[in-house]
Amino acid sequence: MRRTLKQDAGFTLLELMIVMAIIGVLMMVAVPSFVGAIRQAREAALKEDLHVIRAAIDSYTMDKQKAPQSLDDLIQDGYLKSIPEDPFTHAKDTWVTDSSDALYSLDQTDPGIDNVHSGSQELGSDGQPYSSW
Repeated sequence: MRRTLKQDAGFTLLELMIVMAIIGVLMMVAVPSFVGAIRQAREAALKEDLHVIRAAIDSYTMDKQKAPQSLDDLIQDGYLKSIPEDPFTHAKDTWVTDSSDALYSLDQTDPGIDNVHSGSQELGSDGQPYSSW
């Protein structure tokens, strides 16, 4: 049988403190990068969602010779499968729509949606609010 010496029994407090300090420094470097990557991913998703919804509005307007009255019209007529979730508000019903007074045909009586924006009031990486994108 081998006897263990008192010195070989475990880690010292100093060794544990050094390891904790190294882990702390690594976390201080990694967390801001991670948060920035998450923000960039959400901004990219927002840009893509806005592009898809705006393209659907344009297609609907050209095909029907009138602008949609709501985003639900795009779903009902098959231009979108579903309304995407806003990456910053995490809801489908917070999209802000812009209507214009332009009428696209003689038989159109009500103006419709011609643009859409995020409902978030947060500022983007470019300094502009997401609601103005």
